[in-house]
Amino acid sequence: QVQLVESGGGLVQAGGSLRLSCAASGRTFSNDVIAWFRQAPGKEREFVAGIRWSVIDTRYADSVKGRFTISRDKNTVYLKMNALKPEDTAVYYCAVDRSTVLVVDAKFYRYWGQGTQVTVSS
Repeated sequence: QVQLVESGGGLVQAGGSLRLSCAASGRTFSNDVIAWFRQAPGKEREFVAGIRWSVIDTRYADSVKGRFTISRDKNTVYLKMNALKPEDTAVYYCAVDRSTVLVVDAKFYRYWGQGTQVTVSS
């Protein structure tokens, strides 16, 4: 049974940094992609960043390019967020599924974590 557990959210001032973690378990993920999404109140869930498990291939939303970095170490995927802005405030989710290409559509992913709140104050 696939399980994803996020951690690392919190309250930070604008310009600050946070690192989110997503611990994946339940099977091998060598043929998967794993992605971070976020959802702010009243808005749809949006793609933030993704990484292919076994290939050096990453993708970022335009709104976070140059500020956020996705990486993986064993079965944990990280999202390092720098230069945070109030508009980055959202619940952040990690998601995983089998794919040979990076998918940015949330509907594709079957497995999701419970989410972690990130709040950026101005």
